[in-house]
Amino acid sequence: MLMATDWGTIIALATILLTAGLCTGVLAGLFGMGGGAILVPVLFLAFTILGVQEAIAMPLSVGTSLAVIVPTSINSARGHFAKGMIDFVLVRAWAVPILAGVLGGAFLAKYSDPWVFQLTFVLVAGVNSFKLLFGKSHWRISDDLPKGLLLRLYGFFAGLFSSLMGIGGGAITSLTMTLHGRPIHQAVATSSAIGVVISIPGAIGYLFAGLGKAGLPVGSIGFVSLLGFALIVPTSLLTTSVGVRLAHRWSGAKLEKAFGVFLLLVCLRFVHLLLT
Repeated sequence: MLMATDWGTIIALATILLTAGLCTGVLAGLFGMGGGAILVPVLFLAFTILGVQEAIAMPLSVGTSLAVIVPTSINSARGHFAKGMIDFVLVRAWAVPILAGVLGGAFLAKYSDPWVFQLTFVLVAGVNSFKLLFGKSHWRISDDLPKGLLLRLYGFFAGLFSSLMGIGGGAITSLTMTLHGRPIHQAVATSSAIGVVISIPGAIGYLFAGLGKAGLPVGSIGFVSLLGFALIVPTSLLTTSVGVRLAHRWSGAKLEKAFGVFLLLVCLRFVHLLLT
């Protein structure tokens, strides 16, 4: 259990969380993601500094990230909806499979070691980054997304991996769509709507998965930190519109390279955590 700490530590923690919130909002609008890829490592560092064991800090970071992503994804989706780029046919087709994957990830969170979450981050972020930075226009699986069972399996695994990573699914769904011939701007916009589908059940699932766990810090309900939520959400909402404007101002190639560099940095961060 997290004990009382000095004011300097509390101020430092609040500063980290507020800064993370500002970055989260920009990322949500820019890349169609809720910012979990930056939130999870930041929250993990903050919780471990304050004495939370890694086995609790990792799922707590993921669950808190998913809770924060709820309002930022909604705000991001509204911005992209106004631009008319969201493929709602795909969102509806993926809704149920994604929900099943998200709940499966929350169930695994109750029993998994921290390395499971970290390795998932490295694999997904690494593949995405490589494709965005070095991929060619002809690197496609097909000219469009499949139908039927395979499309549903894509949705299921997007929900599962996003739930384990604490992200809104932008990294996974954007990769899936671009590999199947969809333009990057449509992929980013649609991913923002998918983030809403992932984050709400994901946050609820982590809340219940962590109920009764020993070692949770004060201010947490299950694997969701109310302190982190309260500090990050207001600041992230302030900057989401900035990211949306940038996303529609940049060229497709520039947006892909920026997204690739960002994911590479996330990947390297979690490789460091796995090796230490």
